[in-house]
Amino acid sequence: MKTSRIVLHTLVIASLGFVGSAGASESNKEGYLKDTGGQVVKSGSGLCWHTGSWTPAMAIAECDPDLVKKEAPKVAAADAPPAPPAPAAVREAPAFVPISLQAEALFSFDKAVLRAGGKKQLDAEVVDKMKEYPQVELVRVTGYTDRIGSTAYNRRLSQRRADAVKNYLVGQGIAAQRIETAAKGESDPIVSCDKIRGKATGKNRKLVDCLQPNRRITVEIEKQKPAQR
Repeated sequence: MKTSRIVLHTLVIASLGFVGSAGASESNKEGYLKDTGGQVVKSGSGLCWHTGSWTPAMAIAECDPDLVKKEAPKVAAADAPPAPPAPAAVREAPAFVPISLQAEALFSFDKAVLRAGGKKQLDAEVVDKMKEYPQVELVRVTGYTDRIGSTAYNRRLSQRRADAVKNYLVGQGIAAQRIETAAKGESDPIVSCDKIRGKATGKNRKLVDCLQPNRRITVEIEKQKPAQR
């Protein structure tokens, strides 16, 4: 009877060894039943046999891949976020809007001498504002004419008118370096009056009246200091 048990035990071990895997690559197989060749013994369904001392910490990838601590995938270092764009420069709002003054209110037709009424208008529209806003460092006074007369003549007339306005402002206490002048002559017209018949002369009253919007003086801020906050 004893002999039979020994034979049976030998046969069981031999049969288990026959099913043993030959593909295990791990050298540390503690906790698993191994055959004489050191390979893990597997069941007919491919499952590895554990010994009584097996613990999850002994798991090998060949037998218990879900229990083996996997190396966390290397995460590529994220590129540094692009630097935020520089804030757009905030332009200081002009202290006052550009002013357009009709030449007829300032000068007689084809003249560059300021009228008394024109001086009063300049006081209210320009002088007072220049004194109220000392942060305004520079204004431009631009003269315009109509198309009656030669281009060269109109350019000179518009310059004389712009200079007359500047001289008056300086006389009212505005520093000369705060004022620059420009002459546009007949350029940048507001109206064309192409349908008015007759020669383009000062005697053509319909044309002279129609072209009135083109004869003007503008005053606009060119440079100002930021307002104190």
